[in-house]
Amino acid sequence: MSLPTPPKLVLDNFISTALAATPAVLHPFFESFKSLYTRKLWHQLTKKLFEFYDHPQALPFRVDVFERFVRDFETKLNQLRLAELGVKVAKDIDNPQFHLAFLTSLLSRIDTAKAPEAHVLLLASIAHAKLLYGDLEGTKSDMDAAQKILDTLETVESTVNGAYYGVAADYYKAKAEYAPYYRNSLLYLACVDIETGMSAEERLARAHDLSISAFLGDTIYNFGELLMHPILDSLTGTQHEWLKRLLFTFNEGNIGKFEALAPLFPKEPILQDNYPFLRQKICLMALIESVFKRDANNRTMSFQTIAEETRLPANEVEHLVMKALSLKLIKGSLDQVEEKAVITWVQPRVLSREQIGTLATRLEQWVDKLTKMEERLAPEVQLAQA
Repeated sequence: MSLPTPPKLVLDNFISTALAATPAVLHPFFESFKSLYTRKLWHQLTKKLFEFYDHPQALPFRVDVFERFVRDFETKLNQLRLAELGVKVAKDIDNPQFHLAFLTSLLSRIDTAKAPEAHVLLLASIAHAKLLYGDLEGTKSDMDAAQKILDTLETVESTVNGAYYGVAADYYKAKAEYAPYYRNSLLYLACVDIETGMSAEERLARAHDLSISAFLGDTIYNFGELLMHPILDSLTGTQHEWLKRLLFTFNEGNIGKFEALAPLFPKEPILQDNYPFLRQKICLMALIESVFKRDANNRTMSFQTIAEETRLPANEVEHLVMKALSLKLIKGSLDQVEEKAVITWVQPRVLSREQIGTLATRLEQWVDKLTKMEERLAPEVQLAQA
């Protein structure tokens, strides 16, 4: 479907028609439009158009103003700002074919080489529209095209990155691919002001979906970025608040707390359905915590010790350690004859207050050892200097 070319603008006719059709509160906008257009003050006209498009009573007139007015001088405008205006307008178009045709037509009028960010913004918006209309293949194609352009740019405005990461997150949510959703969703949040750019409902939904993806992502064993993000505060005081407690429980590798929260899993059927996976995941994180609590020179652990720390049968310990090694959560080796794991490194992550307390205690012990060593060596140093 292609859009018809709009008639050539006759400014006085457009303004008089608009004044007759719109409420009085919008009339100053059209008077400003006329003045700024006549004086060719394109930057100021762009700012005034954004003010108009953000006015709640302008909603029924936004598409018409774009098609009958903005189209006349769109080449004079900053192309990224033009694309942003177009994206605003497209949200008002309910007809799927017209919605896509509007965005695709605008994209065809943007010079990619001169305005790559505008091109990416429109590609991301088209991809999102296709996603809403069930065209997953078309969505992925447009996402890939947008990513290809982004890879060539040194600096990108946050609105452009946000549009790309937003549709990428939604695409992976539709595909139930938890790890890519988690990664792209966090990147999206880095591009938006969650207080002004998201409603309370959107914040809650995003925090909920991020939590679920953190639990079910088969490569996600570090929740640090999410635990530090204010989006999690959206769960407080809601029916999903227990998910926040569960996130911290996983981060601490606390199997006791996990078992205490398990009766709540039926509230989220997808967690209940994946209980065996979640049980293995909390055991892996308990192993990480157990290693972390030990001094660097005391990380050779018997299978029996690991079984006690992870509450697993002794015959399942070897498989658990091999899983942790394959996921690169730890580094080291297994001594199957002696039934020991020699661990040389553990994946760093965000610490809870209790974990920070443990680390502080270890640092104090280390400083104490250094002090005692210094006291022992002091007489020998003085003798050598004499």
